[in-house]
Amino acid sequence: MKNFSTRLLAWFDDHGRKDLPWQKDKSPYRVWVSEIMLQQTQVTTVIPYFERFMATFPRVDILAEATQDEVLHQWTGLGYYARARNLHATAKRIVNEYNGEFPHTPQELEALPGIGRSTAAAIIAICTGQRAAILDGNVKRVLARVFGVEGWPGQSATLKQLWDHAEALTPSDRVADYTQAIMDLGAVICVRSRPSCDRCPFQNDCHAFATQSIKEYPGKKPKKEKPVRSTTMLVIECDGNILLEQRKATGLWGGLWSFPESDEPETYLEAARLDHVQMEKLSAFRHTFTHFHLDIEAIHIKVKAASQTQASENLLWYDLEDPNNIGLTRPVTRILEALQSAPLLQ
Repeated sequence: MKNFSTRLLAWFDDHGRKDLPWQKDKSPYRVWVSEIMLQQTQVTTVIPYFERFMATFPRVDILAEATQDEVLHQWTGLGYYARARNLHATAKRIVNEYNGEFPHTPQELEALPGIGRSTAAAIIAICTGQRAAILDGNVKRVLARVFGVEGWPGQSATLKQLWDHAEALTPSDRVADYTQAIMDLGAVICVRSRPSCDRCPFQNDCHAFATQSIKEYPGKKPKKEKPVRSTTMLVIECDGNILLEQRKATGLWGGLWSFPESDEPETYLEAARLDHVQMEKLSAFRHTFTHFHLDIEAIHIKVKAASQTQASENLLWYDLEDPNNIGLTRPVTRILEALQSAPLLQ
């Protein structure tokens, strides 16, 4: 398509977003954090997290010096926690291997944890103006619709076509603006459902619009029934404190703090030398992950004393009145919010 970048930049000059938090005091660090947060997450959700994160970790060296708990605490509720762990690991490598300066090539950035081809290109393009093509979820949707690229973007053949378009269309001038512009077009105009085609600069050239097949692009991931798992969480309370257990560094909710899990609560309590006074089931609920559903049953247990279960490397008593700065799983925050809206067991 002729003049694609020219038309897109003209639209961006009039309608693009130019006041997002990471567009102010622009730096590779701020752009990198925003790009990682924006993976699979809406801008409106990311903004308050980004602002709190920057207030706590204003520089990459400060992030590198933080504990994993401090980082995960700032990420609590944002989901996809591997992003936070990779962010922390990359910060350490940038400080230790690059003297705190971000690498200047996409290839070097891609070698760091959690930074893929598109994220690396975005950092380079936005911060240095070097020509580098991006292909995040919003851009995939725009290109699939405009050029009629069929198939699910997760399939290698489809992905290659989209990358070919992205590479061919990225201009040599105003690369930073172009990068923001094509992301904006997908985020504001060419949205997943009910796109504002009447405001799109490519309406007259869009394959999906011309063929009235907007809903068909991009192609959907082949449907697969999500398996259902179940667990029982023990909400053990003593004198206003809740017992939490840190999960393994890798795997589901890696490094986060959650409730102990056991289908036999009395066996768990006996092993922990905790004498319970009351035990009550809370409302069960479902937490859905990308690949499966988790049905959670929570049992609220009041115990007499915690003297036999001391805080340790992977256990702590969480003070509801003076909470620790640690990363919590979403079910934990949900259950604690429910408990705090109603009295604890008396």
